[in-house]
Amino acid sequence: MKVIPLGDRVMVKLEKNEAKTAGGIIIPDTAQEKTQQGSVIAVGDDEAIKVKAGQKVMYDKYAGSQVKIDGEEHLILKFADVIAIIE
Repeated sequence: MKVIPLGDRVMVKLEKNEAKTAGGIIIPDTAQEKTQQGSVIAVGDDEAIKVKAGQKVMYDKYAGSQVKIDGEEHLILKFADVIAIIE
């Protein structure tokens, strides 16, 4: 399925963090703090958007709407919620 965000929206693929303690215990996703970075998959058609598909970005903690596309978690958020590009 192909999803294209509209206007000033950006679609980000969430990064999965598998956390492990020093003793080797794996911490499940439900007990971890949400990641605040991901890879841009698609951008809307607003000319003010300064990111491109393929770039890694950081975003506000509680921003956007989480959606599942082809079994993978994505986030659709406003460009204003993107706070940094990671290089």
